[in-house]
Amino acid sequence: MEFSQKIAPCLWFDSEAEEAANYYCGIFRKSRIVDISRYTEAGKETHKKPPGSVLMVAFELDGQTFTALNGGPIFKFTEAISLQVFVDDQKEFDYYWDRLTPGGDPNSHVCGWLKDKYGLSWQVVPKKMLDWFEKPDEKSQRAFAALMKMGKLDIAALERAYHG
Repeated sequence: MEFSQKIAPCLWFDSEAEEAANYYCGIFRKSRIVDISRYTEAGKETHKKPPGSVLMVAFELDGQTFTALNGGPIFKFTEAISLQVFVDDQKEFDYYWDRLTPGGDPNSHVCGWLKDKYGLSWQVVPKKMLDWFEKPDEKSQRAFAALMKMGKLDIAALERAYHG
């Protein structure tokens, strides 16, 4: 197996690595499962997984390499790390938001952030928003104040706030 990047996120799941990788590949275009590794008898006294069950799944989402690992229930995702999806417009925003939110935690919907059904945090970000917050001026403060009141982002409302 060869990776296209020097650094890649490894996402730990209890036993849903293959299911999650397939789920994410179904959302993001130009995505694929690269490889699936399985547990063997070696180390069974430590990993306690049945031989032949999925250990790791290497996959790509829009060319970004990821690894999904079935490491057991001990580790959980937190908001301390999230994956950002940069979008051009509301239609693209809605596409990702509507596919990542089902089964997730609705209480996590803050400023464009969400948690998916596996507990992984994502932020769907309009690309133009990056320019808005470049300088701490009156425009950016208005847009930021509007952003702080939103769960799912309304890009037109953010633009109106930015432009006054």
